[in-house]
Order: sequence, then C-alpha cells, then structure tokens
Amino acid sequence: MAEKPKPKTAKARMSLAETMSALEAAGSEQTRKTYLRHGASEPLFGVSFASLKGLLKAIGVDHELACALWDTGNSDARNLAVKIADPVRMTPADFEGWARTGAARSCTSYVAMLASEGAHGLPLAKTWLGSAEPGDRVIGWSLVGALAMGDASTGDTWFVERLGDIEKSIHSAPNAQRLPMNQSLISIGCRNPALRAFAMEVAGRIGKVSIDHGDTACKTPNAAEYIEKAWTHSLAKGFDSPAAHEHSRESMRLRC
Repeated sequence: MAEKPKPKTAKARMSLAETMSALEAAGSEQTRKTYLRHGASEPLFGVSFASLKGLLKAIGVDHELACALWDTGNSDARNLAVKIADPVRMTPADFEGWARTGAARSCTSYVAMLASEGAHGLPLAKTWLGSAEPGDRVIGWSLVGALAMGDASTGDTWFVERLGDIEKSIHSAPNAQRLPMNQSLISIGCRNPALRAFAMEVAGRIGKVSIDHGDTACKTPNAAEYIEKAWTHSLAKGFDSPAAHEHSRESMRLRC
C-alpha cells in the first residue's frame, strides 16, 4: 500500500525584527547613496531590488508584516512593504496614509501600482488629481499610468480627458509632477489602438518636456517615440497592445 503524502509544513512567518535584520544585512553604502540621489529619505540601508525580490520570494504576501514595515519609516522597509502587501486588504484610508508619509519617489510609484490592483484605484486617482497638495497630484498621475496599463474596467473617455489635462498643464506643472504626467501619456498611448492615436496627437502637440532629474543619469523619455517602440515590440510578440502584453506578466510592483 502506497504511503500517504506527508502534509506540507506551513512556512514560518518572518517577524518584523527578522525582516529588518535581513534588510540591514542586505544593504550597501553604494546603493544607499544611489537611492538618496534619486529622492529616497533616511533612514535606509541601501537594499538592491534584487535583494528585495529575494525577500519577497521568501515572505510572499504578508499584509500585517507589510503594515509594520511601512510604519518603521525606513525606505527599504517601505519598498518591501509595497511588494508583500495585499491590495485587496488596503483601504482608502490606508492608501491616503501611505501616500502622505514622505516616501521616496520610487516608493510613491509603487504605492500607486498597489492601488491600481484593488477596488479603490479610480476613486483614489480622482481624489489625488483634484487635491491642492502637489504630492497628492504626483501620486495621482502615477496612478493614472498604472490604471491605463492594468485596469480594464475604466472606459476610454476618462483617459481621453486625462490626455487633455496633460496637454493643458504639463509644461506649467511642478517639476516633480511632470515625470508621472509624461509617463501617464505613454501608458495611455499603450492601452489600445484608439488611445494610441489620441496620445500620439497629444504628444506631438506637447513636444519636448523639460524635467530636472537632479544628480542622476535619468532622462526624460520622448513620449511619441516610446509609445511607437512599445507597440512595435508588443505586436511582434503577438499581443494586441503593450497593455495586453503587460497583463501577461507578473505585476511590475513585484518584478522590479
């Protein structure tokens, strides 16, 4: 008689202390300096995204740990938090709190990605875009881009309206807001053929967007060129659009 398979042993959860120790051990001074140049804030250890991905694989989804990591205020801990959080369990109040705690620019975009994966993405985008706080509008535009690539339920009309907002105000917007606006223009242009046409027209009228990236090697992507390259690549891979291509992959929040 064949032996019954032994039940799988549940994976032991990592405690907050264990996770913070692992983050500290994985940090490097060179990476810490790079993150600071890109807008990260102290405290941080300088943990590479490769190391964060290793911790993500070891931990999986652990929403309680994610919340505890976020509350430490450590930038590396927050970068890990947005990867292991459960978007379904996040409330609008949670997102509002995470959006307004001085997170690094890169972490802000990940909060937007997390929001786009739950039920509150579109209402939050409308709230943040309509806010008088510049920081809210930055994450609001990041969320527009994430919704364009990942939310199939929002109609084209809403995105066409956002293209109008971008065309009207991108050149006069605060510097920090221009980058997510430009990225949203690209993402909307990658959503479907109709929005591709609209976005290309808007990109042509906008022309070059000037963004100060500080002491980094970052460059402002040319929206029209980027949209065309994305479509060429995705169609060659057999996908109907770059957005459809993105849907076939693991969330960018988890893979980068």
